Amino acid sequence: MGRCKIEVKRIEKSSNRQVTFLKRKNGILKKAKEISVLCDSQVSIILSSESGKIHEYISPSTTLIDVLDRYQRATRKTLWDAELESLSNEIDTIKKENENMELQLRHLKGKNITSLNFNELMTLEDSLENGLTGVRDKMKQVHRMVKRNGEILEEQNKELDLFLQQHMAVEDVGNMHA
Repeated sequence: MGRCKIEVKRIEKSSNRQVTFLKRKNGILKKAKEISVLCDSQVSIILSSESGKIHEYISPSTTLIDVLDRYQRATRKTLWDAELESLSNEIDTIKKENENMELQLRHLKGKNITSLNFNELMTLEDSLENGLTGVRDKMKQVHRMVKRNGEILEEQNKELDLFLQQHMAVEDVGNMHA
């Protein structure tokens, strides 16, 4: 049984389309690897299936960004602009900053401190002492507020007690005259 030419058109049956995609995807990725090795060329292929899954091959001697940059220069088509690159750099900076903050938080919790040198440990100790001082100041402030509220409540309780005693005295006088 030999191969025959088929009409290239959309395969209507979804399951057949998926099987064909998988077979041809594997074939084209294999060919990309072969041409990369045989011809010492830079090859990048990105395939997106109907389900949105991404399949790719990028030859070992290059990166996708290198290939895209070369494509932009050769075709004079802009795939992305400086603003996107700037945003990408900003995202990278924020990610690094976040990682550093997470590391500092672990250090403040007493984790991963074995790799710190003496000066870093001293800085960490100062930070912890400053934090502890802040917590103690806040506790004192809350304690003073609770104490003041307690004193106000005691004063109000005395006033209510006096009012109740006066009210009971007026009732006793009223009961005597009745």
